[in-house]
Amino acid sequence: MIMDVIEIQEIIPHRYPFLLLDRVSELTPNEFIIGYKNVTIGDNVFQGHFPDHPIYPGVMILEGMAQAGGILAFKSMDMTKEEASNKVVYFMSIDKAKFRAPVKPGDKLEYRISVIKNKGAVWVLKGEAFVDEKMVSEAELKAMIVDK
Repeated sequence: MIMDVIEIQEIIPHRYPFLLLDRVSELTPNEFIIGYKNVTIGDNVFQGHFPDHPIYPGVMILEGMAQAGGILAFKSMDMTKEEASNKVVYFMSIDKAKFRAPVKPGDKLEYRISVIKNKGAVWVLKGEAFVDEKMVSEAELKAMIVDK
């Protein structure tokens, strides 16, 4: 299943400048999602992080993982579009976060998120981020789908 940014915005409420996922390239419900963000010097985070040495913030990488994980959770639950429009994903915890290499303008940041465990509305996900097949970050994410 491939999703463009328009379809992504139908599922999660994030919008520019905080929509951190450009495309979903693979998705298998209840198993995994692969998506990416093209990091550009035009991203407003580079105005302050850092102007003379632009590095994409680790917290933004984690948020991108969380957004991809939210799409995976939504697409894994048996909900109509109308039901889904009345729900939102809240992240409960981010554990075991590690940053292995800097992400810079021009990088294609690929998110690979897989399901560790799901019980009802609660999801535990393994998140990994790659640039050119090199892992740049990883974390364990816990989220819950709740009513708006």
